[in-house]
Amino acid sequence: MQEASFNGFLKVIFYMIMFYYVIKFLSRIFLPIIFKKIVQKAQDNISQKQQQYQNQDRNQGFETSKKANPKPTKRVGEYVDFEELGK
Repeated sequence: MQEASFNGFLKVIFYMIMFYYVIKFLSRIFLPIIFKKIVQKAQDNISQKQQQYQNQDRNQGFETSKKANPKPTKRVGEYVDFEELGK
């Protein structure tokens, strides 16, 4: 059976602290770059969907203007204006 030594414990603590600072340092360098790419992709995706929506609206606008005769509205009865009677 092996016993844990104080020197081994200090090495583990030292490596954990070094690992923390290396990750912290690298994240300061690479996280802004990664976030910029994510935001850029989101903006591209939104602008692409907006263009598709605008093109779809333009195509529908041409189709509705090509209709020859709109349906006439049916008139049913007269308009009666009711007035309130005062007491």
